[in-house]
Amino acid sequence: MMTLRQVEVIRAVMVTGTIGGAAKLLNVSAPGISRLVKYTERSLGIRFFHRQNGRYFPTPEAQNIFEQINGVYKKVDDLTEIISKIGRGELSELRIGSVPSIAQVMVPRAIERVRRRYPDLGIDINILKIEEAIDYLMLGRGDCVAMSYRLDHSGLDFLPLASGELYCIVPPGHELAGRKQVSAAEIVRYPLIGIDPNDPYGRIMAEIFARNKLTYNMTIRARFGTTVCALVRAGLGIAIIDQFTVAHGGYPGIELIKIAEPTRFDTYIAVKRGAALSLHVEYFMQVLRTEMQALEPARAASRGTVQRLRRK
Repeated sequence: MMTLRQVEVIRAVMVTGTIGGAAKLLNVSAPGISRLVKYTERSLGIRFFHRQNGRYFPTPEAQNIFEQINGVYKKVDDLTEIISKIGRGELSELRIGSVPSIAQVMVPRAIERVRRRYPDLGIDINILKIEEAIDYLMLGRGDCVAMSYRLDHSGLDFLPLASGELYCIVPPGHELAGRKQVSAAEIVRYPLIGIDPNDPYGRIMAEIFARNKLTYNMTIRARFGTTVCALVRAGLGIAIIDQFTVAHGGYPGIELIKIAEPTRFDTYIAVKRGAALSLHVEYFMQVLRTEMQALEPARAASRGTVQRLRRK
């Protein structure tokens, strides 16, 4: 039997034609190469090389062995190429779903970081309604779904992403524009867009309105945040929107106003229970969580304090 080290050394001598060349190729000492060649020939009872003027020429008896050695190295090269492709993501696909509020800004920011690490990774992104997430995961259509709240389902696990807040959005020039904070009582004085009590975020505001015995006039109902923002920008009313939809200036032409009442909510990443997650999926989940947690009120306030202290 030949060890892998013996195969490596014999091939190096075959390729370079000298002991010194093989030593340089393998970055080891020449005497060590020479001793291993002699030991291999002696232990196998085969003469691999004919030595002439310091050069090593394959013997006729060793030709078949060399062909097999080259075959081994071809397989090793193929394995190395496969590993390299896997490292770049070339042979894999990341299949993710997201509710619109997280897909608007946060998912693209996370995907940009995924692409930097895995430049050849195939990526498939689906924008899903909350009720579509179950089939998407249970039928194996995707790997994970970014959710605005958790469902009660025995086949799914919900992993925490980040907490967020709701904001009041108004068009420039509106009576509320320029305000740092607005109360629920002030919000209901104006026509509202898109506050559907069945929506996770709409439910938060509906409960605040109900608790304060406030009635409101919802003139236009639009489920997706991008549509709500467009309607507000067009001057058709004001709205309540989650901070992730409008993060990082993701929708220009509107102004954000903090709501006086607590509007905190939690987001999750849903996966099929028991499913093995690829490195690509785990990395996406990690960077999405990082991007979203950076916007959490407590973390953002902490960063602002640190920056002010540094300026001092």
